[in-house]
Amino acid sequence: MNFAVIKTGGKQYKVAEGDILTVEKLPDLKVGDKIKFEEVLLVEKDGKADIGTPFVKGVAVEADFVEGGLGIKKLVLRYKNKINYRKLKGHRQPYSKVKILKINA
Repeated sequence: MNFAVIKTGGKQYKVAEGDILTVEKLPDLKVGDKIKFEEVLLVEKDGKADIGTPFVKGVAVEADFVEGGLGIKKLVLRYKNKINYRKLKGHRQPYSKVKILKINA
């Protein structure tokens, strides 16, 4: 099984060809746009792993932008006891869905 570990949005993801991945929002993309992740930390191909320091040189992961949107609403409640202080606020984190097309190793 060939896979790679990429870094995007401050997080690391293990990806293989054909995977659909939800990552932090990628700016200014339309459905069908191609994306190239060049921060590849590790590549495994035919049982051999190539580990970068910090990134593997000459390796990129190509992906296709599938959709963007907002995640589920998370509620943030601030409360102080005995003084009738309550604040309720909602937050929806933006995300991007990408489909991994090819690992160029």
